[in-house]
Amino acid sequence: MEVQTPFSAGTVMFLVRNHVLKWKNHNRFTPNTTPWGHGRFCKRLISGKKCFSKNIKTSVACSYSTEKDDTLPSIKQLTDARVIYAVAPALGHNKESHPESSARVPAIVTALEKMELTSKFRGSDILELQNFKLASVDDIASVHEKAYVSGLEKAMDRASEQGLIVIEGSGPTYATPTTFNESLVAAGAGLALVDSVVAASKNQVDPPMGFALIRPPGHHAIPKGPMGFCVFGNVAVAARHAQRIHGLKRVFIIDFDVHHGNGTNDAFFDDPDIFFLSTHQDGSYPGTGKIDEIGHGAGEGTTLNLPLPGGSGDTAMRTVFDEVIVPCAQRFEPDIILVSAGYDGHVLDPLASLQFTTGTYYMLASNIKQLAKYLCGGRCVFFLEGGYNLDSLSNSVADSFRAFLGEPSLASKFDDPAILYEEPSTRVKQAMQRVKHIHSL
Repeated sequence: MEVQTPFSAGTVMFLVRNHVLKWKNHNRFTPNTTPWGHGRFCKRLISGKKCFSKNIKTSVACSYSTEKDDTLPSIKQLTDARVIYAVAPALGHNKESHPESSARVPAIVTALEKMELTSKFRGSDILELQNFKLASVDDIASVHEKAYVSGLEKAMDRASEQGLIVIEGSGPTYATPTTFNESLVAAGAGLALVDSVVAASKNQVDPPMGFALIRPPGHHAIPKGPMGFCVFGNVAVAARHAQRIHGLKRVFIIDFDVHHGNGTNDAFFDDPDIFFLSTHQDGSYPGTGKIDEIGHGAGEGTTLNLPLPGGSGDTAMRTVFDEVIVPCAQRFEPDIILVSAGYDGHVLDPLASLQFTTGTYYMLASNIKQLAKYLCGGRCVFFLEGGYNLDSLSNSVADSFRAFLGEPSLASKFDDPAILYEEPSTRVKQAMQRVKHIHSL
């Protein structure tokens, strides 16, 4: 199997420009003539207290102060960085033998350290946000019903008595006594990264990429409750935060998790200012995300779902990026791009049957970075969603970091072309033709 390289910056710009004529006469959007611009676990979450894991030597603070504080990144630190990340491993939110376990984020952090992709080895190029505040109930309630939020908080008493409870059956989605607070930490990490990337973008034309290495994941959590391993919609909450706090009206969300992000889909189904684009495996959990689900009312046309047939891999995703993601993003003219980065489409992942590779995720990270640079001043934050083979998850996230840094991929060290089989190209083409027809691409 020939190893392909991702699109260059020039290629992405060509793809953006090449579609302009097609979009000018579209009845929903008017393109701008110049579209692009420049122990880690806390048992008690107390402001200013740092939390440690026995397995990871670094620390992460459980609060992020909005007051002037020497421990917060300065503007110089933000502008010097090329990658900013935050870690919220939720070590207390764990169920033995469950795929969405507390081992996931530590495995990624260990891989980043082993591969010398931390500030210890890279200096100012890579910055970890070690101080950030929890998301507030109001932050969460910008997406979720207050009754759900308050009900989950009250359920922590029952979880304390029983040790572990099931809060939603389809995943199943479980909760431990720490789930509510650790979910606020995860959402808060995403908000802090949005704040940091936006602040950096005001001082430079090429701001750092953000990556929230967080759990529990979020894209299945619907407005009225948890679902599919997910507690709060981290990306959805961040989208509302970007609008409310930073005045970034138009938010473009890309979800390349193998499962449909039904929670994000539902949260913005009638919202014309948030474009949700999901690629996922056809027929996979939770069974939503059909091609004809395009939004409702004022939001009609700002939801795009592309279910890919099982066996789809690198070739399919490269074509999707070229022919679907680029034209949609260009036509929408976003102010910021947020990414639900699920790594469970990897060929080694146990929960699905796509054939993505480490190289696929490098390509996506590299191309999305370039897309953000040309369309919205480089403002872009990734949010960890799925990925349950710890090796493929860790290697793929590490290669995403390399893409953010503009460094060559090391995918050839991890990917084995011998295990791949022929992609269902005819079925992929049919799905793409249908979605392009529906969305006038």
